[in-house]
Amino acid sequence: MPLVNLKTVLEQARREGYAVGAFNVNNMEQVQGIMMAARKNRSPVILQASRGALEYTNLVYLKHLMQAAVEENEDIPVVVHLDHGTEKAVDQALELGFTSVMIDGSSLPYEENVALTARVVEKAHKAGVSVEAELGTLGGIEEDVNGQVQLTDPDQAVDFVARTGCDALAVAIGTSHGAYKFKGQPKLELWLVTEIFQRTKLPLVLHGSSSVPAELVAEINKYGGRLIHTQGIPVEALQAAIGNGVAKINVDTDIRLAITAAIRRVFAEQPEKFDPRDYLRPAREAVAELVGLRMRQFGSAGRI
Repeated sequence: MPLVNLKTVLEQARREGYAVGAFNVNNMEQVQGIMMAARKNRSPVILQASRGALEYTNLVYLKHLMQAAVEENEDIPVVVHLDHGTEKAVDQALELGFTSVMIDGSSLPYEENVALTARVVEKAHKAGVSVEAELGTLGGIEEDVNGQVQLTDPDQAVDFVARTGCDALAVAIGTSHGAYKFKGQPKLELWLVTEIFQRTKLPLVLHGSSSVPAELVAEINKYGGRLIHTQGIPVEALQAAIGNGVAKINVDTDIRLAITAAIRRVFAEQPEKFDPRDYLRPAREAVAELVGLRMRQFGSAGRI
């Protein structure tokens, strides 16, 4: 199957009551691991690149890595998505052939966010590209995204969607970027998901939704890491959100943890190893295992 846009994938997800995982990629092993999981679980998939990833890979390299994933898996619906884009990054993504972009004006005053998003929607739709926008802000830090919590206002969401024409809306309901999300137990305002979806009828997106598995944190610390007081989003909470309008769930931190745990284990147990293939292969397998689990938990497995 050729590349598809986000709207196509999310509309099916909403009709059938599941969510599609959007997995951040930075290198070949991440792309391969994610596609291994998609193939094994027969799941649509969203490969997404942040501005930081595009800078790290020098733009065109990442494009061709994701294009290779599509060519190797012609029967898997793949969305190539820009995560947390500026207007400049959106323009670059459109030139590179991305099928979906996120314009992040969430830190701007409301009217400026509306104007920016509407402008991006107009140019992206002309190219057949879907647009995800964001209203409200998350806490935490992830790459160049640094936010203070401001929950999405349902009344504002209705106005925003009507005036911008965006295809999906990232909402702030209490999730947070990074591995250090909460000091105590996480509390998501799931009622917001329900109300916003019922009033906008638009597929909703959750950012900052890694669950930060305790077993991965323990594995990293066992082999020399120093991750303390990490806390993620319980999978059960994500599943509840899926039942109320969420169709796209972003996962980044969990993949980083899986990779780090696998590599640290190789270095600790086989200190004589120095060939990158000896530690990147298990890292790739760890990505595939983690992503496959999320696909089953989000309900996208077996949909193709």
